[in-house]
Parts: sequence; structure tokens; C-alpha cells
Amino acid sequence: MPAEPDPPRPNVKHRASTFDRQQWGLLLLLAAINFTHILDFVIVMPLGDPLRQQLKINPQQFGMVVSAYGIAAMITGVLSSSLVDLYDRKTILVGAFGGFALATFYCGVAPSFLHLLIARCLTGLFGGMASSCVMAVIGDVFPDGQRGRAIGVVTSSFAVASTIGLPIGLWLALYFGNWNAPFIAIGFLAVGVWGLVVLFMPSLTGHRTGVRVNPLRQFMTVVQKSNHLWAFAFMLATVFGTFLIVPYIAPYMQANCGRSASDLPIVYAVAGFCTLISLNLVGWATDRVGAKPVFLTCAGGAVLMTLVITNLPQVSLMVAVVSTSVFMVLASGRMIPAQAMMLRAAEPALRGAFMNLNTSVSHFAVAVGPLITGAIVGEEFTGGPLTGFPIAGLIAAACGCSALVLMFGLRPALAPNSAIGSDA
Repeated sequence: MPAEPDPPRPNVKHRASTFDRQQWGLLLLLAAINFTHILDFVIVMPLGDPLRQQLKINPQQFGMVVSAYGIAAMITGVLSSSLVDLYDRKTILVGAFGGFALATFYCGVAPSFLHLLIARCLTGLFGGMASSCVMAVIGDVFPDGQRGRAIGVVTSSFAVASTIGLPIGLWLALYFGNWNAPFIAIGFLAVGVWGLVVLFMPSLTGHRTGVRVNPLRQFMTVVQKSNHLWAFAFMLATVFGTFLIVPYIAPYMQANCGRSASDLPIVYAVAGFCTLISLNLVGWATDRVGAKPVFLTCAGGAVLMTLVITNLPQVSLMVAVVSTSVFMVLASGRMIPAQAMMLRAAEPALRGAFMNLNTSVSHFAVAVGPLITGAIVGEEFTGGPLTGFPIAGLIAAACGCSALVLMFGLRPALAPNSAIGSDA
């Protein structure tokens, strides 16, 4: 049966540099989805001490809880990649985000380590599917001249989650004296966002063709294209360059740089605010200047700052704030042109499956990166300075350099995007 046509879209050809009211509404809805599942992912990291005390789990079990989200998201991306392009984008988001909301409530009532581990796997499973669908929607709706800004708006939710969501979540945990409280709050937030998706998100079926292909054949079509494989390697190197380092910045600042636990909220609040501003500027520059030169600038700077931040001696609070902020601005900034190049490399008819696999690659790096660094980093003595973090920095810098090299092998897809016009 032929696919139902999409609702009328704004004439983007004559308004390539601006978003109209309808586009802003869609972007804010996608940003709310991203904010909720990102907050759910990052909130577990600073809850380590309450989790260990109240659930009686050891550091190794806590590491499993942190990694479970990324590993599950990777697996579900692979399993669902061959199906998402067969259905309405709205249908996928409603189902995936609804499952995510229920799984988040499960996290909030988990009575033991095993229940919490299962709940984190479920949130990763549904959250990963929702995340990849969000990027596919951007690729479907926004032309190449707008995608950088669109990605910047949606990915700004990471900075908002870090700047606003994390402090509120930690305050709830302190106020109620229980680690469960932040997850219950995020669950209610997810239900609200899910309702907005049901009510206001338009049906998006322009990516579908009248003939349904075999799901396994579609999966094989995605992975057999050399440009897609090159793009996956590019994203893997980029994300490894960030998440080998990010989870260990806080303990390194305390153990090696002389900063106290009370300094960390200041460090992360300023870094998050700077990132929130810079992501939109990077998105604007990506549309105006081009994805490759912006990626070269941000990624090259991120490699340099990786080496700086993993070799800091004892420093003042000002130096800690500035170095962390510059690193986060550059490391997160390179993701916008990277995503723009990835979307351009995906063939439009396969974009949903491609982005699902790409999200799986990203979640693999997010889950495995901290485990690799954890195997490298040690302590001079119990509670003493950390050792091995400079080595982890060298590995992360090498990944960042690899991404710079791989970037030159990415090619735009040859097939035009029939839903939004031909890509440049």
C-alpha cells in the first residue's frame, strides 16, 4: 500500500537560514525528548555514593549500572535498525518514549541491584531507539542548510541537562534522602513529554516507499555500503575521544588538582552554561561555513584540551573552571558538524536504519570508553592521587586525531532527499 503523504511543510527553499513557527515547535519537542533521556543517562553518575550505601553495591556493580544504559542502547539500535524506516516516525517515537517513561519509573522503585540493572537496560533499550529516531526526523524534515542549527538546538539539551537538570536531580536526592527521587521525577517529566508527542508531533512517512523491503535485507543494505561503514568508524572515534575522559574529570579534579567536592557544582555549572551557548553558535557556523571546517576547528582544539585536562597539576578553581569549560565546549561542539556530515552521508531511504546503527555505535563508545579508562586509572594509595589518567588522555587524543583523518573519507549520499529537496 502506498505510504500516506506527510503533512504540508514550510517552503524551506526560500527560507533556508531561518526556522518558522512550525519548525521551532518540532525542534523544541525533539529537544524535550533528548533532554529527558540524556538526563536519565547522566543522573546515575553523581548518585554513586547513595547507590552504594543504600543498595549495598560495590564499585564494580556500580560500573555495571552506569554502562548498562549504553550497552542496551547499542543492542536495541542494531536490532531495530532494519525496522524503523518501515513505519511512521511518530509511531516509533510514541512507542519508544512510552517504554522509556515506564522503565524510568522502574528505576525509581528498584529494590535491589539486580532490579536496578534490569531497569537501566530497559531505559537504554527504549531511550536509544528514541534518540536515533530524533536524529532521523531532523534528517527528514530539515534541508542541509538548516541541519547544523537544528542539530545545535536539539543537542543543546545535553548542556541544559548538565547545567539545570543535574543540580535539580541531586537536590531532590538530598531533600528526600533517597537516590530514587530523581528517577521518579524524570519519569513524570517523560510522561508529560510523551503526551506532547502524541498530541502535537505530525505524522512523518515521506521516507517510506510504496514497497516494503525485507528488514534483514535493509539492514544488510546499510552495512554493505562502504560510505556508511566509514561514517560509523568516524563516529566511533569521535565519541571515544570524549567519553574516555568525561566520566573521570570530577575524581581527577579532586584527587590530583586539589579541588574539593563543593567546587564541582561550580565547575560543571559554568561548563554547562558555556556549552549551552556555544552549541548554538557552532550550529550556526556549521550552516554558514560548512561542517568540515567547523569540525576541524572544534576537533583539533578538543584534542589539545584533552592533553591539557588529563595532565593538570594542582590548580586554582578559576583554572579548573576554564580548562573544563573549554574542553566541554570543543568536545561537544565537534558533535554538531559530525552529526551533520553523518546525516549527509546516509542515503535518505535508509536514514532511519543508518541513524539507529550510528546511535548504537555511539552508545557502544559511551559504555565501553569509561570501562577502558577504568582499567587504566589507579590510585597511588587508597584515597590518594589517581595514576594513569595521562595515558587515557593520550588514547583519547589518538581517537580524536583518527576522527580528523576519517572525516576526509566521508562522502555525501548520491540519492536526493525527496522529502526536503536535494542535499548540497
